[in-house]
Amino acid sequence: MSEYKTTEAAHELLETMTGLDKLFLEGEKALSHPADVLDGYRWIFSITQVAMDVYVWGDKYKPRFIEIVGPYKKWGGDNSDAFYFMAPIDPGRTYKVTVDPGDAVYLSLTVYGGPDDGHYSKRIVGLLNTTEMTQDPDGRYTVMLSPDHHEGNYMKLEEDAVVAITRDYMNDPVNGQKAYWEIECLDPAPPYEMTDEEMARRFKAATTWVQDQARMVPIALGEPNHIDDPYPVQKVTFGWAAGDAAYAMGSYHLSDDEALVLKGVTPECAFWNVCLWNQFLHTYNYDYDPLVTANGSRIQADDDGNWRIIISHKDPGVPNWISTQGRPHGRIWFRWFLPEHTPEQVTAEVVSIDEAAHS
Repeated sequence: MSEYKTTEAAHELLETMTGLDKLFLEGEKALSHPADVLDGYRWIFSITQVAMDVYVWGDKYKPRFIEIVGPYKKWGGDNSDAFYFMAPIDPGRTYKVTVDPGDAVYLSLTVYGGPDDGHYSKRIVGLLNTTEMTQDPDGRYTVMLSPDHHEGNYMKLEEDAVVAITRDYMNDPVNGQKAYWEIECLDPAPPYEMTDEEMARRFKAATTWVQDQARMVPIALGEPNHIDDPYPVQKVTFGWAAGDAAYAMGSYHLSDDEALVLKGVTPECAFWNVCLWNQFLHTYNYDYDPLVTANGSRIQADDDGNWRIIISHKDPGVPNWISTQGRPHGRIWFRWFLPEHTPEQVTAEVVSIDEAAHS
């Protein structure tokens, strides 16, 4: 037996990872489509990579914003139009956050509250988006995070504040200029020392986080070819969810010659989009097929904001097509940031490809 506590903690993480594929290979949640199963293996290493970055490498005294969601980190409801960064924080210290917004149409900074042991955050401590912040003369934004009051853009750190997460959404994430975030702790860091106890604690937190993520997936598909009622901007949120967005979730289950026709109207908002997900809350591969998702800048609508979206395996040759990338079933996810009001119900109807193309 090793003399190091870290050895035991690291082995626990490895053992947890080893058993994760049973979630999607065996039992009631076993997946049938090969693409979903293969995604499951990438999901295992994606959530472990995030756990390592956040809990094992993260440093609240010398923090950096670390990308936690992106084209190669698909988990937890990722998004083709968004970039998410995270930094650990200490509620007793003062931090200066700056951001060059680039071409982001929605941008926010959220601080989440405890615990600090790898379990998901329980609440939002504070949230600021660009509609609530004053811009610097150079076009950047500066936000102070501190237990003590500061003039200007400021967020009070309460006793359970443990993590800061950024969100920036773009209409054209491929060609547009991404936002650039920086964070600096203004209090002097203590002398650096990494103890066996502290490293073991970090690995245990990483294991806890991976285990919590594993309890959520694979998610059920729900009622096929249906969109649930949109729910409003949340006053209480779970995990690292946004605090100024409305959402709606649904699912599709289609044969090769079928299409799902969605109809709705979008209220005034900073940004909205719709994505297709697998049961690990992954977007499909938008690097090869950008039409597996769409945002409001691409969706054609009439003068009153009414739109018609077609989900199908084959291109029906009409506007607002979203490709299933050959997957017979999956999840549908809508989000609206800073909506003027809660969106209306999205209707869903299964028709033939020919009918979708000519109706």
